[in-house]
Amino acid sequence: MLDTMSAPQSPLVEDYPSPTSETAPHEEVHVWAPRGLLIRRFVLVAGLIALDLWSKARVFEWLTDNRFKLDIDTHGHQRHLILGEWFTFMKSLNYGAAFGQLSSVPHLLIGGRVIAVLFLSWLVLRAPKTRRVFTAALMLVLAGASGNLWDNLFMETTGDHPYGAVRDFIDVYFSGIGEKGWHFPTFNVADSCITVGAVLLLLSGFAKDDEKQANSPQPTAELNNS
Repeated sequence: MLDTMSAPQSPLVEDYPSPTSETAPHEEVHVWAPRGLLIRRFVLVAGLIALDLWSKARVFEWLTDNRFKLDIDTHGHQRHLILGEWFTFMKSLNYGAAFGQLSSVPHLLIGGRVIAVLFLSWLVLRAPKTRRVFTAALMLVLAGASGNLWDNLFMETTGDHPYGAVRDFIDVYFSGIGEKGWHFPTFNVADSCITVGAVLLLLSGFAKDDEKQANSPQPTAELNNS
């Protein structure tokens, strides 16, 4: 009699929907970039850092050797004219962050920059190969932060500051604003990389939202007509 009794049937695996089937909700799967691509990323970052350091060293050297040939503007700055009085080169040492902020707390500033460089390096390693704009933005910000951090750690220090100053030399002056014009804070190639990278990060966020909307499940025709 036991032989004639049918054993309860256990559900087959095929009866359940697979996590990768079409019925599963759309989820982003992280895919690591190939090793060769990761190497190229950091080679490009190193190239931008080298360009920043070379430009600062070369321009500072030239401005020092030709300091008696420089023009003095209405603000008392000695500058070498590139494009009229609007775009010039000028030696400037910045012991703080952007616009000279945090110069009174140097250890906090440099510690934050070290953490930022390490975190950005980790993000560049983790960035999937499909998000090119996002990855390019991270690389630009990483290169800029590393270039300025190099100056802090390896440039000559003074008695008042335990770290070296960041070398700035790109000077922009808007003569049509105010009585004496508006003098934009002097910057360098590293600062330019950070600014462009920040803009690209914002643009990559909008692009990611558009991608999610395009990949989200669309209602069927029956649901639209009901």
